[in-house]
Amino acid sequence: MRNHYFYYLFWFLNLFILFSKISIAADTLTLTQSLKDRETIVSAQQSFELGFFRPGNSTNRYLGIWYKKISVPTFVWVANRNNPLSDSSGVLKFDERGNLILLNQTSNIIWFSNISRTDVKNPVAQLLDSGNFVIREENDDDDDQENYLWQSFDYPTDTLLPGMKFGKNLKTGLDRILTSWRNTDDPSTGDYTFKIDHHGFPQAFVLNNKIPHYRSGPWNGLQFSGVPEMKANKIFDFNFVLNQEEISYSFILRNESVVSRLVLSLSGTIQRFTWQLNVSNSWNLYWYAPKDQCDTFMECGVYGVCDINEPSLCKCVKGFEPKYPQNFNLRDGSGGCIQKMEYECQNGDGFLKMKNMKLPESSRSFLDIEMSLEDCENECWKNCSCKAYSNSNISSGGSGCVFWVDDLIDLRHYEEGGQDLYVRVAASELEGGSGTNSTSNPDSDTKKKRVTVIVIVTVIPGILLLSLLSYYCFIWKERTVLKSSSRIDDRAASKDKSQDVPSFDVVMPGTSRDQSGEHNDDLELPLFDLGTLATATYNFSVANKLGQGGFGSVYKGTLSDGKQIAVKRLSKNSVQGIEEFKNEVKLIARLQHRNLVRLLGCCIEGEEKMLIYEYMQNRSLDSILFDKAKGSSLDWQKRFNIICGIARGLLYLHQDSRFRIIHRDLKGSNILLDEEMNPRISDFGIARIFGRDQTEANTKKIVGTYGYMAPEYAMDGLFSIKSDVFSFGVLVLEIVSGKKNRGFYDSNNENNLLGYAWNLWREGKGLELMDSNSLKLGESCPTYQVLRCIQIGLLCVQERAQDRPTMCSVVLMLCNDDENAPLPAQPKQPGFCILATPNTNNTETESSSGNFTVNQVTVTTLQGR
Repeated sequence: MRNHYFYYLFWFLNLFILFSKISIAADTLTLTQSLKDRETIVSAQQSFELGFFRPGNSTNRYLGIWYKKISVPTFVWVANRNNPLSDSSGVLKFDERGNLILLNQTSNIIWFSNISRTDVKNPVAQLLDSGNFVIREENDDDDDQENYLWQSFDYPTDTLLPGMKFGKNLKTGLDRILTSWRNTDDPSTGDYTFKIDHHGFPQAFVLNNKIPHYRSGPWNGLQFSGVPEMKANKIFDFNFVLNQEEISYSFILRNESVVSRLVLSLSGTIQRFTWQLNVSNSWNLYWYAPKDQCDTFMECGVYGVCDINEPSLCKCVKGFEPKYPQNFNLRDGSGGCIQKMEYECQNGDGFLKMKNMKLPESSRSFLDIEMSLEDCENECWKNCSCKAYSNSNISSGGSGCVFWVDDLIDLRHYEEGGQDLYVRVAASELEGGSGTNSTSNPDSDTKKKRVTVIVIVTVIPGILLLSLLSYYCFIWKERTVLKSSSRIDDRAASKDKSQDVPSFDVVMPGTSRDQSGEHNDDLELPLFDLGTLATATYNFSVANKLGQGGFGSVYKGTLSDGKQIAVKRLSKNSVQGIEEFKNEVKLIARLQHRNLVRLLGCCIEGEEKMLIYEYMQNRSLDSILFDKAKGSSLDWQKRFNIICGIARGLLYLHQDSRFRIIHRDLKGSNILLDEEMNPRISDFGIARIFGRDQTEANTKKIVGTYGYMAPEYAMDGLFSIKSDVFSFGVLVLEIVSGKKNRGFYDSNNENNLLGYAWNLWREGKGLELMDSNSLKLGESCPTYQVLRCIQIGLLCVQERAQDRPTMCSVVLMLCNDDENAPLPAQPKQPGFCILATPNTNNTETESSSGNFTVNQVTVTTLQGR
């Protein structure tokens, strides 16, 4: 009996020792414990989890942190991002100095926490509910950041969490920056960096291999001056610290039911996501930047102002003019602006007030947070090197001073947001009251009075005289424009008396202009003369023809300065009449996005109507995608990038542009590809503008292309953003498969491409849809990415418009890099447009009567087999 007692005691002691080695407290790791692969620690409120993971299709393993309560695996921090484990042998534990170390199979250290102290006693590693992984001494308060020996928040990867500081500690030199992942399978340091530049007036930059890609503008007390969306709201509080010890930005959540993170994506986009607990089943894209062309760093050069609502995109600060006028007219403002006339400092200059501005690049500016705006003006006046000044803090009425001594770059104007900027210009540019200004030494009362008298005696009568002249000129010009517009409309009416031509916002008299686009009329778009275009296209020779459609032909042209253009020449019997022509000019002139084609100008002479676009080296998507020989040049990554680019361009049209625009004719031939295979949406001849609160419209004239029209549009003439989504879905399935929806039938000759894709998806054979051309010999692609695109395509072509996702949701689904993340819904049965009578010309058609057939297009619901 006694032997049995010692036997049980022996095993009990062994089990106790073994248990003490493998047991890990819920959220901590102590000096005597280690963390192995397949083991995790979880924060107290189950918010975050730390352990080993494998990203995407990689075979490597990493130590990281991810959300615990969220169903979509989302990684927020990676320890050994540049030193992966090749197997599951990784072990995390403390060394004798109190450092956390990560060991591989050969017990080599591949990552460590690098604690500077050497007198650490009883260290404890703890995962907090904030997502911060910290090392502290056992008896210290786990909420006191001052006592942390080390914290993961000081060494971020690509994600900024609530309460996490982003910026530099000026005492220690620690710089907290975000760097993108290399790709979805590799969290190592990528090409893009997001950091705060602490020099001058602090601002945040996204850098692409150290080259500025995007700039936030400096913090002005309420927001970054280049992020007008940072308004007071019920979700976030923003905090910016600027003192002698640190320069940092952070945000906190006001609503505990919301989860949020700020991420630097693989492509250099800053994205803020939100997730509402117990409500959401996917991440919601709350905000992102860069959002449009004006967010590109130095888009308009020195003293150039970018305005996304301006047809020309770039304009010069008053008193300056384009350095290269012809390029400016062709919407290339990168050359910037130069001063029109020299002036004598303090004796022929003043300050022009520019409202709603993103402040200039400010790394070499001078900042004084105690100085008033009036003192700031005085100091800038005294210093002839001072080019501009502004408030550094616009909260509580404004305070602080910042002034620039270098040329002003990366300027932008907003309709709402931004702040006042005072720019030094020649006094002559201030006449006419274009804002507040100072044309004298602020310290000289005598001179101020003299200027006041001069203004009263000379300027005011001059203004009255100018007003009378302006009124006369306005009346004269209106008559001229009406006559000119009447001539255009008369010509159109003579061609089609039944067509009702509306008024046209862009005034385009039928007079000649040179290729520089210079003109005296108040035009919003450069006019090209017919002779210039004939010379550029070798008299519209067949050799220069790029393509042809119902509207006419497109020609390649080369201007005298070597710039290549594409000339869309409407034929005399074009389906696209004067109404569509005007509509296209009016729309594209106001749109600016990297995934939309740029309109450079137009030509109206006699019976000629032409549009001049930027030349796309790779022509249209369909010319490559459906060509067996050329299709092999589109590997999967290029196809995926094209899908994402089209989605971003369509999202801009539906949501982010000044107007909500429905394209109505999205198809492969209207997607152009530049030299890097980036897609550009083109052809806005039948597009429609919606009001911000408008969701759908109805038309009796059905126009579009067979195979791409949504059922509700083809049947009832009902169109909305969801009809564009349907067309996008067709495009996605065509890009994946390399097959046209029109003219494709399966082996039973019953299904078009949509039906074929639907049946494959239902049978779990989605990958069979993939074009073999998209895989080069010996290469592979992320299969989850292919399947996700097919699923998104099928979601977009569902029969009921309300079942289709918005483009915002589509972009979010495409941006999700996690292969295990499920999409929010499974596709329902698609709606199909099957041709009753094939039409090989892809022409637009008008509606005709019939019980179930519209425009010779039969709208059906195909039952899956």
